[in-house]
Amino acid sequence: MTGEKWLIYWNEYSSDTYLYGSEIAYNAKDNVIFQNHLMPPGTVIKQWYSKTHYQRQKIEPSLPMIDGESRYRITIHIECPIGGAWLARLMFYDRYETEAGSVIIRDKVTDFQCPLKTYSYRLQLINGGMTRFCFHSIVIEEVTDETDGKDKETK
Repeated sequence: MTGEKWLIYWNEYSSDTYLYGSEIAYNAKDNVIFQNHLMPPGTVIKQWYSKTHYQRQKIEPSLPMIDGESRYRITIHIECPIGGAWLARLMFYDRYETEAGSVIIRDKVTDFQCPLKTYSYRLQLINGGMTRFCFHSIVIEEVTDETDGKDKETK
């Protein structure tokens, strides 16, 4: 069973996107084609934030506020050609912007719980060796029944 559910899209803000040599086609809010043949693996392609400083970043938060007492499931809707790979990283921060933990996501569906002292977090989409992909959306939902799914603990 799941509780609240949030849908996250790839917005057209370029300040949080890897642009060097990239071709990005915003066909629809749930259909973004990204292509870059020169980007090395391990490069952060896109970032989403739960808390921003608007004067500095010029973007609004796109992630929901979550707490360390609940469990969550993240589902990443992305298509990449066979042989291409992606990964995502959730990075949790305390109120002093010190990293409080992280979770690496390699599967389309992953359950996680953030540290209790989490004040904000960010989600990074990372190149795992792909040159082209189609991004649809990310779903974050609260898990209320702990009998299903595999949990990834923060380290």
